[in-house]
Amino acid sequence: MNRIVLGAVAALLFVAAGLFWLQGRAEVERGAPPPIPAAPGKDAPDALPSAEVAGLRGPAPPESIELTNEQRRFSRYDRNSDGRVTRTELLSTRTAAFRKLDKDGNNLLTFEEWAAATVDKFSQADADRDLALTPQEFRTTAPPVRPKPKCGC
Repeated sequence: MNRIVLGAVAALLFVAAGLFWLQGRAEVERGAPPPIPAAPGKDAPDALPSAEVAGLRGPAPPESIELTNEQRRFSRYDRNSDGRVTRTELLSTRTAAFRKLDKDGNNLLTFEEWAAATVDKFSQADADRDLALTPQEFRTTAPPVRPKPKCGC
């Protein structure tokens, strides 16, 4: 019973506060001075200024370039956009793969064990052994393309 009474009192207080707030705003607006109309003369111009735009042309809008799937995949790994994927950049996105390797979900697979597969994959792709992948080297790390299932309509 007390909760109902307290709830009703609180609701009435909120309504009263809202009414006082609305009255206060109306009073401020009513007391505001009207804007002073500008008299024609040196302070108020007779006509709006205009610019001569005949023969002018704005800059061309930027053109959209269409990236291939491989270019988009490379740019996702190339965090600093230097045109090379370093070992650190490639390893930074492998946390989801770690979760996939831990089949039983007990988190007993160590990071070093998980990273060994990624390091091996990186070493195989890095043909010139400069510890960075060029776009051509990175292309060899692409996952195999899976055929789409046929429609069973």
